[in-house]
Amino acid sequence: MYADPVRIAVAQISCTLGNLEANLHTVSQFAERAKKGGAEMVVFPEVVDTGYAMATIREQAVPWTEGALPRLREVARRLSLRIVCGLSEREGKAIYNSQVVVDRDGEVIAKYRKTHLFTAPPIAENLCFTPGDSLTDFQLSPFSFGLSICYDLRFPEVYRKLATAHNVTAFIISSAWPFPRVEHFQTLARARAIENQSYVIAANRVGTDDGVTFCGSSAMVDPSGVVIASASPDREELIQADLSEEVLKSVRSRMNVFPDRRVDIYR
Repeated sequence: MYADPVRIAVAQISCTLGNLEANLHTVSQFAERAKKGGAEMVVFPEVVDTGYAMATIREQAVPWTEGALPRLREVARRLSLRIVCGLSEREGKAIYNSQVVVDRDGEVIAKYRKTHLFTAPPIAENLCFTPGDSLTDFQLSPFSFGLSICYDLRFPEVYRKLATAHNVTAFIISSAWPFPRVEHFQTLARARAIENQSYVIAANRVGTDDGVTFCGSSAMVDPSGVVIASASPDREELIQADLSEEVLKSVRSRMNVFPDRRVDIYR
C-alpha cells in the first residue's frame, strides 16, 4: 500500500521592491488560493519580503523576530497550511538569503541559508549576503523535502548530498532566476530530478527588480523528469500537482541507480 498523494502548490509571483506590506498581501492571497485548491503546502520564490535588489535588502533586512516571518506564521496558522518561502534574514552584522518552512500551526520547522552566492556583477550577492554552511531537509510524509535557493541549482553536489545523506525524495527551489538564462533554469530543474530520481518543485519570480527581469517558468518535475505542472514565463500564476509515493518507488525500482554509484572513485 502506498500513502495518499501529497498536493503541493507553487506560487509564481511578482514583488514590489521594498514594499513589505504589498508583498505580504500577495503572499496571503496566493496562500488562500492554494488552500482552496486543496494544497497541503505552498512554495514561494526567493526573498519575497524585500524583492531581489541588494541595496534594498541591505537596507530592509531584519531579524526574524520582526518583519515578514511573524506575519507569515499568522497566515499559515489561519489557513492551516504549510508555507515554504524565501526571505531575507539579518543576524547581527550578517544578512542571509534564507528559506523558511512554517507548518500548519504557524511553527517554524526548518530553515535554510543559501550556500552558493551569485558573485557575478552587477548583482554580486557575495557583497550583500553571508553564505550558509549547511543543508536542510524536513518531512511531510511520505516524502522528505530538501531546501535550496536559485543559484544552488547549478551545483549538483547539493542535490546528490541531500538525496544520499539526507534521504531526500523531493527538492524545493525558491528562486529569482533571470530571463537570459531561462533555458538553463528549465534544463537544470529536470536534470536534478532525473539524476536523483526525485521530485523537483521550483518556484520562480516574475516581474522586474532594479533592472533584472525574472523568467517565471516555475515547474514541478516528477522523478523520471516529466514536467507535471508548469507556469508561463511572465505572469503571476498558481500551479499545483500531486506528489505520488507510487510514482517515486516505481521510477527507482525500474532503474535503481544509487547502488551503482562508484563512491570509491568520486572522493
